[in-house]
Amino acid sequence: MPNNNNKNRVSARSLIQHARPVRVSAAALRFTHTFGLGGMALVLFLILLGTGLLMIFVYEPTSEGAYKSIVFMQDETLFGRLIRGAHYWGANLLIAVTVLHLFRVFLTGAFHGLRRSNWLVGLGMLLLILVSGFTGYLLPWDQVSYWAITVCAEMLGYLPVVGQALQRLVIGGTEIGAATILNFYALHTVVVPLLLIVLMTWHFWRVRLAGGVIVPTNLENGPASRDEYLPYRPNLVEREKAVALAVIAIVVVIASVFGAPLDDPANPGLSPNPVKAPWYFIGLQELLLHVHPLFAILVIPVTLVLAMIGVAYLRFDERPTGRWFLSGRGRRMSAVAAATAVVLTTGWVLVDEFVVGADGWLPGSAPVISDGLLPFAVLTAGVITIYFFLKKYFAATVGETVQAMFVLFASSYAVFTATGIWFRGAGMALVWPWQI
Repeated sequence: MPNNNNKNRVSARSLIQHARPVRVSAAALRFTHTFGLGGMALVLFLILLGTGLLMIFVYEPTSEGAYKSIVFMQDETLFGRLIRGAHYWGANLLIAVTVLHLFRVFLTGAFHGLRRSNWLVGLGMLLLILVSGFTGYLLPWDQVSYWAITVCAEMLGYLPVVGQALQRLVIGGTEIGAATILNFYALHTVVVPLLLIVLMTWHFWRVRLAGGVIVPTNLENGPASRDEYLPYRPNLVEREKAVALAVIAIVVVIASVFGAPLDDPANPGLSPNPVKAPWYFIGLQELLLHVHPLFAILVIPVTLVLAMIGVAYLRFDERPTGRWFLSGRGRRMSAVAAATAVVLTTGWVLVDEFVVGADGWLPGSAPVISDGLLPFAVLTAGVITIYFFLKKYFAATVGETVQAMFVLFASSYAVFTATGIWFRGAGMALVWPWQI
């Protein structure tokens, strides 16, 4: 008589094995090729699902009970502080790891050709992860979270025509309150996780359909030979186990040592100084200090998002190589682009703060022109100039130049983010980090 338990185990094992290629490239197995970022993101997502499910049993999604339930969770519930800490740090690490994974995909050329649709799916997942972080940020209902979400809601209000309506839709009324926390709770615990599960399943299926991770090739010697391919088990499986265990250990250690921050209860009548957006949106808040809201919240972000989508449809000179920055020349170009972005962005912040001031770049003109159209025009001209300079000076391909420009924008946003986090004090004035 057949053993049904054995059949079930075989079926489950076959399903897991089918999700992986039978043979994998030895070159693709190198940790420095992918740094295991995709697997890290999956593990962090599972940590968030597990800790989130446990927190649901204690958390009360009301403006009166939210903060009290968090305090009860931390002080009265077994392992409550550890669980909340793991959820908090797992969420922040997930955002950081997902961004780094997106960088890895782009900088190894795995965003066009057969992988174009998966690049778009990845962008959708990043958006959902940001929404998850944004909605979850408010749920502790303390001073930091309440006023951070207030800043983000005010950013939406700057959008023309639809801004006020979108703001009311997001916060569930004219001000942040009971409806806001209930809406955010539903999005954070049900809607966004379900959508992420669907997109993640699709994402991994598309990776498998495209043949897995791109095999690194040497532009001089051609692709790796078939002799360099190894069975996925144990060569890939053991590496994935090691990365997963390392991620879990890191989250547990950080959560045990630092826990999750919790400020005083939310007080709509007492605003802290300064009020800052969550760290992953603080770059936009910093940009808002230097550019007219129409351009900081709408024109520039939408332009960059469309560029991220459209770049997958460009005609490139070469096939994806799987190598970081495509070549040694690409690495040099990206280094120059990063240095240029750091210098120019830092200079822009300092000049706008200490030279231009409140009068704008064209004193006496309309703000939308002085602080919006003029900086955007200069920025656009500068980007075009840098693109053609890099391409001509290095005699680079389209792929190498596009990657260098990606590094340019990423480095510029990193400067804005670092400035907002560590160099903005009371009244959002520039200060040294130890003066905050």
